[in-house]
Parts: sequence; structure tokens; C-alpha cells
Amino acid sequence: MSALISAHELAELLRSDRPPVVLDVRWTLVGPTGRGRYDVGHIPGARFIDLDKELSAPPGGSGQRYGNGRHPLPDPELFSEAMRQAGVSDTTPVVVYGEPDGFGPARAWWCLRYFGHPDVRFLDGGFLAWTDARLPVDNAVPVVSRGRFEARPGGMPMLDASGAAQVSRDGVLLDARAAERYRGERETMDPVAGHIPGAVSAPTDQNLDPAGRFRPGADLRRRFTALGATETKPVGTYCGSGVSAAHEVLALELAGIRAALYVGSWSDWVSDPSRPVATGADPGTVDGQEGSG
Repeated sequence: MSALISAHELAELLRSDRPPVVLDVRWTLVGPTGRGRYDVGHIPGARFIDLDKELSAPPGGSGQRYGNGRHPLPDPELFSEAMRQAGVSDTTPVVVYGEPDGFGPARAWWCLRYFGHPDVRFLDGGFLAWTDARLPVDNAVPVVSRGRFEARPGGMPMLDASGAAQVSRDGVLLDARAAERYRGERETMDPVAGHIPGAVSAPTDQNLDPAGRFRPGADLRRRFTALGATETKPVGTYCGSGVSAAHEVLALELAGIRAALYVGSWSDWVSDPSRPVATGADPGTVDGQEGSG
């Protein structure tokens, strides 16, 4: 079964005897809050999930297991509780959706998969695909029956800083950010510009067609194969803070390539000034220095 679902397929499932739990994960770095857009209108029955509060731990926390990035992985028990409150159970299908860029729901898809949920799908094209299909929209907050979800970490491969450095040497480490951030020409979010030495530029926007839907799996496979990523070698991906890189993991899965997510990503990498940084269009070389995650 594909990780993607279309708007019409979702509408049909919502009318079935076993409807999925639908999670609205609209999120952007700037602009109106996702909750504000949810309150204006959402897929009927959808529950809002706050990426910063429920899919991430607070940045800079003491004893942070997954580095010092801007969106560390949430605590398993806190994540479990957030999912239970949203009505998610271990055996209930889940569909996630968000903005057309897909960053918020991709993070939710990855977190649910990492924490052991077996049946999570991503609405291709997001809320815009739903409204373009002229399907119903609601602004009522649904009454939710508490779910039974228990987080079981380890369902998806994950990297810390040292793991990312190793993949950049022994396999293919893909940088999912915009190309100018990779080259170090522009950096508005983090204090240091550039990329992890050895990483290859692979912006997430190239995974989508002009309508904001994923390109066919065969097209994605050709794209990633041309970048050196295949199922025969270790593949990892990172971005600024582990959000858009989850979208790249999903694209790689659609291409038939399993990839590990560096959750801390660039914001974690540059938190340690001893870690090397490369700039320019060339991946650069790894000089043997490794960061600690």
C-alpha cells in the first residue's frame, strides 16, 4: 500500500465502516498559525496537531537525547499522550495532511512511523487538494474519543551528528534545504551557513510537481539515483531542523529507497563549532572529524 492517499480516496474511506483518524498538521515557519487556518476550515472530523508542541521537544532542553536542533524529537510518552488525545490508537489507520509543501504532515508521518504506528498515510497535495476536489469543509472542533497508542521508538532509521558524518563518508547524505542555503549564500534560520561536508544538495521542492503533489515513484527514483542514492548503500537526509528532511524520507520511500533522518539536522550540526562546514556547490570532503549526537 502506498504511503500516499488522494483526496477522493480519503473521502471514500471516511464514509467506510473503518474510517481513519485524520490529523491536520498545517505548519509554516512564518505566516498565520496552523491552528488559525484549522479553525477557519478543515476536513470534517480532523484533529489539529501542533508541530512545535506535539511533534517536537522544546529546543535547547537539558539532557536532549537527539542533539540541539530547533525541532528535537518529542519525548515518547508525551508524543503518546498527544496521539491518544487526538484519538489515535495502535490499530487505527491515520491520515495526515497540511500545506501543499507537505512539511508538517511529513514530520507527523515520520514521527508516527518512528514510534511504531503501522498504518499512516499522507494526503497528497494537502488541504488544497481536498478543496480543489470540492469536498466538504468544516470548522467545528470534533468530539474525540481517547485513543490507545503506545510509542515504540525505532520504527524508522535515525541519525545523530556522528551518524550523519559517517553516512556522508560511506553512503549518500542528502541536504533537503534550498540550494542557496546548501551553498552558504543565504542563511536566515541558523547562525552558520553552508552544509555538512560530503552532503549532496537535493532540495525537497524537486520532489513535487507544479500542483504540489509528489512526482511518480519512477521519476523520484531516477532523481535520487542520479544523486547517488540507491538501496545498496546507506542513505541519510537532513535539512534545517528535521522537518523538511522528513518529506525527503517520504519521497525516498516512494522511490523504493530507505533513508535515515538526521533529526537534529543543520541546526544541531552547527551547535558544535568543532564540526566542519563546507560551502559552495561542491559537496566537499569529510576530513575525518565527527560530531557527537
